[in-house]
Amino acid sequence: MAYGILYDFLMGQSVNAFDYFGAHFGECTLHEEGREVTLHGVWFRLYAPMADDVSVIGEWNGWDVRTHKMNKVDECGVWETFVPDLHDYQSYKYHFRNAKGEWVDKADPFAFYSEHRPQTCSRTFDINNFIWHDEEWLKSRSRNFDKAMSIYEVHLGSWKGKIWDRFPSYEEIADYLIPYLRDCGYTHIEMMPICQYPFDGSWGYQATGFYSVDSRYGNPKQLMSFIDRMHQAGFGVILDFAPVHFANDSFALREFDGTCLYEYSDPRRTLSQWGSAQFDLGKDPVRSFLMSAMNYFLSYFHFDGLRIDAVSNIIYWDGNSNEGENGGGVEFVKRLNSLIHLYHPDVMMIAEDSTAYPGVTKPTEYGGLGFDYKWDLGWMNDTLKYYAKDPIYKKYEHHKLTFSMAYFYNENFLLPLSHDEVVHGKGTIINKIAGDYESKFALLRNLYTYQFGHPGKKLNFMGNELGTFDEWNENKSLPWELLTFPKHDSVKRLCRDLNLIYQAEPAMHYEEYNPEHFQWTMVDNCDQSVYAFQRQVGDSDLLFVFNMTPNYYEYYDVGVMREGVYDEIFNSDKDVYAGWNQYNGLPLESYPGAPENRPYHVCVKLGSYAALILKRRVEKKEEPKKKKATSKAKKPASKKKTTKGDK
Repeated sequence: MAYGILYDFLMGQSVNAFDYFGAHFGECTLHEEGREVTLHGVWFRLYAPMADDVSVIGEWNGWDVRTHKMNKVDECGVWETFVPDLHDYQSYKYHFRNAKGEWVDKADPFAFYSEHRPQTCSRTFDINNFIWHDEEWLKSRSRNFDKAMSIYEVHLGSWKGKIWDRFPSYEEIADYLIPYLRDCGYTHIEMMPICQYPFDGSWGYQATGFYSVDSRYGNPKQLMSFIDRMHQAGFGVILDFAPVHFANDSFALREFDGTCLYEYSDPRRTLSQWGSAQFDLGKDPVRSFLMSAMNYFLSYFHFDGLRIDAVSNIIYWDGNSNEGENGGGVEFVKRLNSLIHLYHPDVMMIAEDSTAYPGVTKPTEYGGLGFDYKWDLGWMNDTLKYYAKDPIYKKYEHHKLTFSMAYFYNENFLLPLSHDEVVHGKGTIINKIAGDYESKFALLRNLYTYQFGHPGKKLNFMGNELGTFDEWNENKSLPWELLTFPKHDSVKRLCRDLNLIYQAEPAMHYEEYNPEHFQWTMVDNCDQSVYAFQRQVGDSDLLFVFNMTPNYYEYYDVGVMREGVYDEIFNSDKDVYAGWNQYNGLPLESYPGAPENRPYHVCVKLGSYAALILKRRVEKKEEPKKKKATSKAKKPASKKKTTKGDK
């Protein structure tokens, strides 16, 4: 037995428990009548300390509990047996008497594959020997601190919807998704949870199999193929993972061996606010179970990052700071980030955290939690509330848009407009915006420009780029027919152009967590609800201007920090975005003095609800031409001919 793995597992330090537990194809050598016999089959190993009389039952033995009894190989509660002549896709469960004296059938907590719901069995699957083609991607990938990162959040089952009354496979989704991402200019996708889960409406956030790839879309190697193709096409893939809670289904982790093996035994903590069972993050085997599950997806599937769901519920009891800090949860997340970064220094760890807990993205060696990025949910809430206000009342909420920069440099923030904002009666992004039909589209274009102009990485849920008025439904495809209407198609084009500018301009992504590269140039103009800021890195010097009201200005003075000539490189009011085409075609020259005591200003045409991006020209000085070196070396003297007369 791999005592090292087991010791680390029990001590809460293991990130590779999947190498031991679960169902592994391998060999077993027997000695029969003085000779060795090697059998090929599957090793089954289970952690169930309070179980007794354990069997592995499956379709190969007619579900007979007597055929393949498991041996208890360690007093800590590890059970093992070998079954010869098995192959992929064979269904199985563990049958045993639990601590309550009840006979139960349980799915394998470490199963690599599972039956499609409503069936509940685990399935054998050899996860080794996939041939990868993404070496170049892996050599160059990083945590993207100084790179553009625009994330497209995807729910695989509803992006294109069902085909022929079934879910599309991972490969089929890749056929459509890769060219679409290329056309839209995104850099990464974030997959909503794809661990096995029973209820479609949970979207994967209440799982039953934390090592088992969601069988709705195929097997583990089909997912590997999906990610391999994404990498070859130049796109990163982030996995949304939910380590806080799990589904209550009796065949899975709940009271696994008759005790609260995975969940809290305190009845006040057992269930979450969603009614699911909460992982006891203070238990070392539970920590190893979850850390190993995340490392499994990083190691075997080459994911480029993990988005950890509901970090607030890890830090605080029930996600409420008034309930007090969950010390076990805090220690778990520090250990998780430290070990993942140790084994995968180029992989991103992203926290979906709604709290004000300090140091979420601070390294653990300096007392932080060790995440690389944190969702800025404060920015998201303030921004959407502001855009929901009638223009008449916007001046009273003016600093909802400026407040985010007061705390922005405390963490490495990511700006999300995620799936949470377009479900459960909240309305879609465009529905949240105040105004009539035309105004909604104009302010939607303004909002997306503000998101891309604001420092921080970007995330948008699928469908945001369509300007859809219908809330997302996991049982339906996105309304792709909207792209036949110019208003909606123009929103997609605007998102694409913003993505391209974002990637092309270093000022929009390089050292964006350094305050030296951002300056407000108009921050207090409440009465007119106009904002402006400037971002500069090297030769990339950009001015962003936002008009939040329907007022139109033929001439409007906007402060700038540096003199020069400014060219408009983007205007959300252009006709190609279905705007009124009030744009600045000619270069704009700066002049001394400006509103709010800025050193210079430019005079712009500012359309109703318009958002502008202007770029300052940087004149490159020509280097003085070097004079060509001329050689005036003397010619070698010719030899004299000597004659007898010269002597």
